[in-house]
Amino acid sequence: MSQSSPQGTEIHRPVRMVFTTRAGGVSSSPYDSFNLGDHVGDDPAHVAANRERLASVLGLDPANVVWMEQIHSPNVTVVDGPVFEPVEASDALVTTARGLALAVLVADCVPVLLADHVNGVVAAAHAGRLGARNGIVARTVETMLSLGATPATIQVLLGPAAAGRDYEVPAAMAADVDKHLPGSLTRTAKGTTGLDIRAGLVRQLMGLGVTAIEADPRSTIADTDFFSYRRDGVTGRQAGLVWLP
Repeated sequence: MSQSSPQGTEIHRPVRMVFTTRAGGVSSSPYDSFNLGDHVGDDPAHVAANRERLASVLGLDPANVVWMEQIHSPNVTVVDGPVFEPVEASDALVTTARGLALAVLVADCVPVLLADHVNGVVAAAHAGRLGARNGIVARTVETMLSLGATPATIQVLLGPAAAGRDYEVPAAMAADVDKHLPGSLTRTAKGTTGLDIRAGLVRQLMGLGVTAIEADPRSTIADTDFFSYRRDGVTGRQAGLVWLP
């Protein structure tokens, strides 16, 4: 998508990355209001209306938004065109197709958006505790490289997620995750054992040669602008989307 500058010249955005909040939709409590997840018990008509609104606001054809059947796996799928059902058993999508938006749904897990606009490759990954532990982001980068991306030209944006100060887990679980994703072990605000998945992912990405990384610091557990499964149990899902215009 391009936009006009005050001088009237065209500024082309080489890639678009977007995260939603829970505001601006039609869903009722406990999914209020911009729930984009179709697997959490919300009225399917409300989810469909929210997804239509999302596409409209972003200037996308709803058919060109690709969703996943996320299962906390290390599975990565390459897509090259519209997919009319969620991609089965996949926690990351990669494409070189322009105008094809890749979507990831979250409610505490880390939404990871990756883009190499120089070489025309983008990806979206769902990095929950298990997926991150089992290498979903590293596998996503590997898949991007196989399609022509390079570590030096990949940009990464980590979205709002459970922050380490709020994400309390048993010590054994935290140690296991940190063994596979070094840098993720932390202490919560209460002084208990916690996980900071974003910190672990930043360290992992840098180890892969990807250094253009930004991380949104907001915590979905503490910030009620976002859905949080850990805070509320039954709740909706926000989304992250990435595409090459």
